[in-house]
Amino acid sequence: MPYINIKITREGNVTAEQKAALIEGATELLVRVLNKSPVATTVVIDEVEIENWGIGGLPVEEYRRRAVLP
Repeated sequence: MPYINIKITREGNVTAEQKAALIEGATELLVRVLNKSPVATTVVIDEVEIENWGIGGLPVEEYRRRAVLP
């Protein structure tokens, strides 16, 4: 039974429609690539507070301050 865990930061407003699209898309990917049954596939979306997220050894807010982003 496939289990997919999607983690996103809680910044911005992720809508119920966007979450539904993530669930559908992730499920379809496992069906297409691994031939898994969609009815046996579980998808969980965890929204993480931004202060609990890190990149490159730094809290994400500090990482963003230091990084040159396009």
